Amino acid sequence: MFFLGIDIGSLSCDAVIIDEEKNILSSSVIPTGAKNIESIAQAKKNVLDAAGIMEKDIRFIISTGYGRTRVKERDGAVTEITCHAKGIKHMIPETRILIDIGGQDSKALCLDAKGNVVDFAMNDKCAAGTGRFLEAMARALEVDINQLGDLDKDATSDLVLSSMCTVFAESEVVSLIADGTEQKEIAKGLNRAIAARTTSLVKRVAKNIEGLTVSMSGGVARNKGVVKAIAESMKLERINTPESPDIVGALGAAIIAFEKWKAQKS
Repeated sequence: MFFLGIDIGSLSCDAVIIDEEKNILSSSVIPTGAKNIESIAQAKKNVLDAAGIMEKDIRFIISTGYGRTRVKERDGAVTEITCHAKGIKHMIPETRILIDIGGQDSKALCLDAKGNVVDFAMNDKCAAGTGRFLEAMARALEVDINQLGDLDKDATSDLVLSSMCTVFAESEVVSLIADGTEQKEIAKGLNRAIAARTTSLVKRVAKNIEGLTVSMSGGVARNKGVVKAIAESMKLERINTPESPDIVGALGAAIIAFEKWKAQKS
């Protein structure tokens, strides 16, 4: 028997299928696009095809993310906070602080030893430091978004952007380029600014993180420069990132699907 989790975010639509042992059988991450209904259908098709199973073999479906109510065939909908906590507990069990930076919001979660959410804070009033912010910065720097993570290599300056507003930051980057500032120095400044903002968010849920395992989920966790800058800002040797940080929420939704199905059978 199989269980499906679907996470519909602003930038990507993610899906995961697991079995009764909570093994990941398949996963898919595709752009959400303007028509999220089509993205949901495509993500579901991708994971079904990859797992080699039929839709009728799925016993329970949980959706999450801002577009979770758009999944018509869902058996339930759960907030992304709960799903990310569940997903990271499965991937990195020792996690006590989770930083989730998605397409248009950032979250910091404080978890207890069992993976339950003790407290959380969100920065969702603007896109500062999120995936959309980084997309805008990549455009301003005239590089592919996938290059941004390594762009600050060998940078040495202490440059920090004066504004994290996407519009003003983009204008500032353009001005810095015009003044002859190297791309790598601007990239490092961007990462330091995001790190400072993220550190402040974490402090809202845990004033003292000494001895706590900190992990990161969401697409931005693939950006090595941002992850490194956050670790340095928080004075950590490292921040744990799962192999597939994009699917943490969808995995959590799939696990909750299994647990709800099991509870109904009890």
